[in-house]
Amino acid sequence: VQLVESGGGLVQAGGSLRLSCAASGSIFSINTMGWYRQAPGKQRELVARIGDGGYTDYADSVKGRFTISRDNAKNTVYLQMDSLKPEDTAIYYCNIRAYLTDWRTYWGQGTQVTVSS
Repeated sequence: VQLVESGGGLVQAGGSLRLSCAASGSIFSINTMGWYRQAPGKQRELVARIGDGGYTDYADSVKGRFTISRDNAKNTVYLQMDSLKPEDTAIYYCNIRAYLTDWRTYWGQGTQVTVSS
């Protein structure tokens, strides 16, 4: 499975970015898709995730500002990030739970998001 992330970059506080993560490979099914982030000196943390039925879960710090969505036909997950704050600065990692020959978790390579004040 390959996860290709895009959409990171540098933005001013209050701005927006949209991350995308496309999964490819001999995927039979994808269950949960999500985004995690890791800031310098901190542990990786969940940002948002979405189940195959559309159930969503957000970190308290991003509720009301970030929106996760998925396109099952394209095996792609998106993260719309609005009202960005400097504390959102981190490397953002895509994460999926997929079935090829068994259920496994896969990670993207990460994309840098930097929010300037």
